[in-house]
Amino acid sequence: MSSSTIVRALRLLPDAGVKLVARTRIHPNLISAFGLAVSLFAAASFGAGRFFSAGVAMLVAGGFDWLDGAVAREQGRASRFGAFLDSSLDCYSDLVLFVGLLVYYARVNRFLYAILVCVAMAGSVMIGYSRARSDSLVAHGDKEPVTGLDRGFWERPERMGLMIAGAVTSRMAPVLWLLAIGPNLSVIATMLRARRKIHLLAERERKDPAPVQAAAVSLAAAETGPERLKPL
Repeated sequence: MSSSTIVRALRLLPDAGVKLVARTRIHPNLISAFGLAVSLFAAASFGAGRFFSAGVAMLVAGGFDWLDGAVAREQGRASRFGAFLDSSLDCYSDLVLFVGLLVYYARVNRFLYAILVCVAMAGSVMIGYSRARSDSLVAHGDKEPVTGLDRGFWERPERMGLMIAGAVTSRMAPVLWLLAIGPNLSVIATMLRARRKIHLLAERERKDPAPVQAAAVSLAAAETGPERLKPL
């Protein structure tokens, strides 16, 4: 058997798994909830000092996080609300993991690392909020649209990957330093880029307000459109 045949077979395995789960007609939102439940177990393991168990549980939770979207598309159940719910539960999952770490470092009287966990938690929340908020403030002109902010390294998969690596190797201290510094620097960079782009937008609006006003009206209509009312 050639190596290319093996690679193709390995690529088909995830698709086969998605199709198998989709046939059960389980709702994708329920899969998202399972992921949160596993993250709660991982947080409890962090709090008890069982870092390896927490890392394994985070891997399982990551599998659920990938599976829910794939199953939703396979079943034809993908919706804006499903994406919103998935993102919201992901945020709760991140927070409970940091709370678990905070409990552990408080129990063992490691005050510095407890502070690092708090700073990393703040960065985790703010990196998503700042980008979403800056994107919502940036309207688009007709000729040269002001695009949304590019995504950097410190997205959720990278942050969770670092936490898993730190947990299974029992080297969480350097991971916490990275998570406390990197995401917060990314938030500051996002703020500066948003400021520059919004100033550019204001300058365009002064020159020709019609395209920006039209874009704002269409954006408001999209946000209140019927797709937002899709059932669970």
